[in-house]
Amino acid sequence: MAAESSFDIVSKLDSHEVDNAINQAVKEVGQRFDFKNTDSSIVKKGDTIELESVSEERIAAVLDVLRSKLARRNVDLKALDAGDPRISGKRWRQTVTLAEGISQENAKKITALVRAEGPKGVKALIQGDELRVSSKSRDELQTVQALIKKADFDFAVQFVNYR
Repeated sequence: MAAESSFDIVSKLDSHEVDNAINQAVKEVGQRFDFKNTDSSIVKKGDTIELESVSEERIAAVLDVLRSKLARRNVDLKALDAGDPRISGKRWRQTVTLAEGISQENAKKITALVRAEGPKGVKALIQGDELRVSSKSRDELQTVQALIKKADFDFAVQFVNYR
């Protein structure tokens, strides 16, 4: 009798890659001609990134630079939740939240998808902010991975602990 195989579905960010992308974005914003005399800044504070500049258009441009640097470092942009730009005195600010973990409602969406469209022998269990998918057949697990990738959820997912 074969042992069960499994993998975990998680939503995590590589903090080193995020920090490197932020550092590259800060450097580019400091050097680019179109940001000259705008005193634009990018500051990471825990799980949020604070953007600041002189106009709403400059904030959008700073966010675009940040997104391009994150994408270049293979950080899934679905993990970013950019708030609306707001004015504070004479400066514009925007808060970007870095989302990690799969919420209960999103985990239920994934398990419903696996039960509805996945192979019959596959089980999906919610374990905190991640899911464990198990089956006797590794081929079924690969089918589930392809199904989840094709579903294109509005949050970032990665597959880890493949056993």
